[in-house]
Amino acid sequence: MKRIAVIGQSGEIPAEVRAISEEVGAEIAKRNAVLLTGGGSGVMEAASKGAKEAGGLVIGILAGDETHVANDYLDVPITTGLSFDYRSLVLVHSCDAIIMIRGGNGTLGELSAAYMNKKPAVVIETSGGWAAKLKEAAFEGAYLDERRTVEIHYANSAKMAVDRAFLRIEHPLDEMKNTGIIGD
Repeated sequence: MKRIAVIGQSGEIPAEVRAISEEVGAEIAKRNAVLLTGGGSGVMEAASKGAKEAGGLVIGILAGDETHVANDYLDVPITTGLSFDYRSLVLVHSCDAIIMIRGGNGTLGELSAAYMNKKPAVVIETSGGWAAKLKEAAFEGAYLDERRTVEIHYANSAKMAVDRAFLRIEHPLDEMKNTGIIGD
C-alpha cells in the first residue's frame, strides 16, 4: 500500500487552499493509498477531511504526547514525544512520496528533509506560500542544491500532484537515470 504525506501550512488557510487540500486527500484515498500528515490544522486537516470523506485511511504523526492537538479526521493519531522538527523526520521517513501545499518555514524544512532522504516530492505551485516561490528559488528550478539529490516536481492541480506522486513512486526517474535505464 502506498503512503503519501501531505505537508503544508497550519492554522487558517484560504478557501481555495482548503479546496485543493481536500481534493488531494480525496485523490489519495481513491487510489487506496494511506494519507499521512502532521495531524494538525490547516492543510493537514483539510487533506485529512478529503481522504476520510473518500473512505481513505488517515494517519497523523503528531509532535509531543498529546492527542488533543490532532484534527478530527485522523483514523490513527501517532504521538511521537518529539518536537516539531523531529516529528517531521518521522513523517518523511514513513512515506513513499510527499505533496507540498502552500507552506511556510516548517513546511520548507519538511521538504528539505524529504529532499535529503531522496523522497519524491511534488509541489502544488498554485497554492501560494513557499510552494509558489520554490521553483524560482530552487537550483535549476528542480533541486534544493547543486548535488541534485532528487528532482522536485511541480503541479497546478490536486489531481496532477497525486498523479505525479504515484508516477514517481512507481517509476523513480532518478534511479532509472543512475542505472542507465534511461538517459538524461
